[in-house]
Amino acid sequence: MPRTSAWRPSVTTLLAPASAPERTAKPAPALAPGGGLRRRVALRLLALVALGLLWEISARVLNNPAFVPSPAAVWHQLIVTSTTHDGIRGYSGHLLIEHLGVSLRRIVIGSAIGIAGGLVIGVLLGTVGWLRVIAEPVVTFVRALPPLAYFSLFIIWFGIDETPKLWLLSIAALPPVAVATAAAVHGAPSGLVEAARALGASRWQSIRDVVLPSALPEIFTGIRLAVGVAYSSVVAAETINGVPGIGGMIRDAQRYSQTDVVVLGLFAIGLSGLLIDALLRIAEERLIPWRGIS
Repeated sequence: MPRTSAWRPSVTTLLAPASAPERTAKPAPALAPGGGLRRRVALRLLALVALGLLWEISARVLNNPAFVPSPAAVWHQLIVTSTTHDGIRGYSGHLLIEHLGVSLRRIVIGSAIGIAGGLVIGVLLGTVGWLRVIAEPVVTFVRALPPLAYFSLFIIWFGIDETPKLWLLSIAALPPVAVATAAAVHGAPSGLVEAARALGASRWQSIRDVVLPSALPEIFTGIRLAVGVAYSSVVAAETINGVPGIGGMIRDAQRYSQTDVVVLGLFAIGLSGLLIDALLRIAEERLIPWRGIS
């Protein structure tokens, strides 16, 4: 009988630490915050109210809107940039939601390209020893570079349209995924891999059905970091010809000392980032239900 006929996809079940009924009784992580949902929501609302009061007091004490705008001023800019007033539509001819939508599109496309490239590079680095020796310093070198350091080079190569922005976000998002994937794949449980090979699995089947599933928790951590890096790089990506775009709006407002618009843009980026991270957490819980189970 050929060797490959002995392989069964059921090897992947070795990675599942519990059956479906047992996962319903998954214990809470040891470091999880105590209390129920209502208590956590109440604490977060209380913290937001305290921060808002501190912000309002600071604005009143300093009495310098160009330095610290009041919450009312930022709220007013939210209304102005979201509507049409006196024939002026939003900010620079675009509504706030349009600025944010363009930036999110750039972030999603750039992050997707960077994550895909990071997964491929990470798997190769984690499974091919000689390639890891050669390429790992290059990945570390790129990860250490600030985005603005190579954005100027992309502008020289690709002009000032969308291409350099997407390249910047892609390169910024790639190293975290590559490093996390390489470390997770390289540290996959050798016992599971040997068991799969003993059952007749090829090298590729072992990677696909054993190594990658065991590395998924660390890979998702790298993906969340990559999206965060892309968010932090969007302002740099939109410094040149970035309107419409939330980063371009922030840079344009900074030139005219419109601090309230700058703060509004920062809130827009931060809140949308929280939403995306929450969606990634939900996807992680659905795709990796065994994470945190010993």
